[in-house]
Amino acid sequence: MPKTIAEHPALADKFNQDEERVNWHDQTLWWVRAKRDKAAHTLPEWEELRNLASQIKHNVLANLSEYLIQFEENALKNGIQVHWAADAQEHNAIVKSILQKQGVSQLVKSKSMLTEECHLNEYLQQEGIEVIDTDLGERIVQLAEEPPSHIVLPCIHKKKEEIGELFHLHLGTPAGNADPDFLTAAARLHLREKFLTRKIAITGVNFAIAETGEFVVCTNEGNADMGAHLAEVHIACMGIEKLIPLRRHLGVFLRLLTRSATGQPITTYSSHFKKPRPGQEMHIVLVDNGRSRQLGRKDFRNSLKCIRCGACMNTCPVYRRSGGHSYHNAIAGPIGSILAPNLNMKDYADLPFASTLCGSCTNVCPVKIDIHDQLYKWRQVLVQEGYAPAAKKAAMQGMAFTFSHPAFYRMAGKTGKWFMKTTPFVINNNLNPWFKQRDMPEPPKESFHDWYKKNRQQNGHA
Repeated sequence: MPKTIAEHPALADKFNQDEERVNWHDQTLWWVRAKRDKAAHTLPEWEELRNLASQIKHNVLANLSEYLIQFEENALKNGIQVHWAADAQEHNAIVKSILQKQGVSQLVKSKSMLTEECHLNEYLQQEGIEVIDTDLGERIVQLAEEPPSHIVLPCIHKKKEEIGELFHLHLGTPAGNADPDFLTAAARLHLREKFLTRKIAITGVNFAIAETGEFVVCTNEGNADMGAHLAEVHIACMGIEKLIPLRRHLGVFLRLLTRSATGQPITTYSSHFKKPRPGQEMHIVLVDNGRSRQLGRKDFRNSLKCIRCGACMNTCPVYRRSGGHSYHNAIAGPIGSILAPNLNMKDYADLPFASTLCGSCTNVCPVKIDIHDQLYKWRQVLVQEGYAPAAKKAAMQGMAFTFSHPAFYRMAGKTGKWFMKTTPFVINNNLNPWFKQRDMPEPPKESFHDWYKKNRQQNGHA
């Protein structure tokens, strides 16, 4: 996704210009959240699974180097070619070198947030290589020349009429036809030809098992399987944190993943790839790209437990009402807001502030990442490092001074109440963004301090 100088508030304002879109975006994601709750409540051992998954991931992060070496040894024994990439540039160069060796300029790719993070599509297109995304939602946003707005539901921000128009322009479907079944059938025909004619397929990785050297890819459409099984070369791209120690641990995560993501009991396709079939090449690219740095940040290392279910996005009141593109990062929402500053504090300093800190994200996280707490801690780091806007920093310093001086606090409260009663326009105007979408409250009859002092005296306290 190309970097933009616009920050979350400005991009959220743009999304909020279409009130109807905001409403159904909000309601649709809340419906998905409700499905998640229903699915979770069918399992009496749900909290036990969350605790177990969190502990397994904690063990992985504490012993990451050993598990990576074990995974590489076993993958090599299985006949998989293993590559290591320190950053996005190395990842993209490795993929390009494999393509050049095969002499191909076209490929199919299933959903992979890592390749979005590394901007692989843009890189390959600049090199004259055609990439066809085969996940239906990702193909839709690719045709629209947009990045995904959600890690599980990439085109959740689009209306079916808009998708019908895209398909009319690019796939030749009848104008005005927005029937989802018809459009899905048209996409199937369009993609079938790509699957059959492309020599190389790229997939992501949901889980890699150190014990066996295999990896697992989860999809609901089967597109990753079709691409990988038809291609002569399969390239799997994964972040180094995707490891789990043992195959028997997989059941814990598969039970949590899709219930948390969409409320399904299990992903439609959970495909294991252990070795290339005869005549096929299989590559896996292990990518760091800032993960080692995040691992070294004690307050933020738990963010690497993320299994990319998107539950924190579906429940976040800010994400639901501001849209995924307002986060200007490959991974949006609460989890993206604690991963992005690790990549670049300056470019993503706005994101930890795009939260009410209500804690709903933490409550639904299947691996118990303390998301809202990390958002709060990132705010402190960013302010201390000098990345907060001067106006916000001055406002926070002013509030800190006010709260730490009781006499000044009481005087400020009385002054504010006087302005609210006599000249409300001084507070509620276009220069104060707080009131853009809020109503001016009635001035209180008395402050809490006065009320407490009066009632304390009535109850006989000194």
